Amino acid sequence: MTIRVVIADDEAIVRHGLRLILDSQDDLEVVGEAADGVEAVRLVRQGDVDVVLMDLRMPHLGGIEATRLVADHARVLVLTTYDLDDNLYRAVQAGACGFLLKTSPPEDLVHAVRVVARGDALLEPIMLTRLLQEFVRQPPPGTAVPEPFLTLSDRELDVLRLVAVGLTNAEIAARLHVSAGTVKTHVASILAKLGVRDRIQAVVACYESGFVRPGLQ
Repeated sequence: MTIRVVIADDEAIVRHGLRLILDSQDDLEVVGEAADGVEAVRLVRQGDVDVVLMDLRMPHLGGIEATRLVADHARVLVLTTYDLDDNLYRAVQAGACGFLLKTSPPEDLVHAVRVVARGDALLEPIMLTRLLQEFVRQPPPGTAVPEPFLTLSDRELDVLRLVAVGLTNAEIAARLHVSAGTVKTHVASILAKLGVRDRIQAVVACYESGFVRPGLQ
C-alpha cells in the first residue's frame, strides 16, 4: 500500500529535498506541497492523505493550528529544530503523533513516515525530555485521578507508567518479563480505555492528570 504524504514547509528548498527523499521509496508518494498552514489544511481536506510533514513556523496559519485542524484526517509528523522546544507541548496537544528533527538523516525520515502511517507514535528520547520539561512548567494538576485511569488493570498501569517515561514496547517487555506482543496488546487496550489516539497522547494524559509526575517515576 502506498503512503500518501503532504509536505508543509514555507521553505521551497526544504520541501524539494523532502520530496526527493520520499519519492525515492516505492511505498511513499508525495501528493502535495504547502508553503503555509492554510494550504496544508486545504490539501488534506480535499484529498486522501495519510501523513502530513508539518513545519511549525509558517505564515498565515502556523503549524500548530494547522495540526489541530487536520489531526482527525491524517497523521501529523512535526518537523522541528532545537529552537522550537517551547512549541512541542502545544503540538502534542494539537494532535501531532510524531516529531522529527530537521537535521535527521534521510533514512530516519523514511522510517518516521512509515511508523506514523501505520498508526504508531514517534517520540524519540530527546523529544520526550523536552516534553517533560514543559510539563514541569505547567501548573500542578489536581489530586483526583480521572475516571478512565481507574478502568485500567494493574498490568496496564505498569505498562502505562513505562510508556510515560519513554520506553519502547521491546524495552517494556524486557522490564516486565513478557513478550513484545503482550505489551502491544496492553498498549492498545490502554489507548482504547483512555480514549486517546496514540501513545504520545497517552503520555500527555498521564502528566496532565497527575497520574505520573515529572521526576517522580
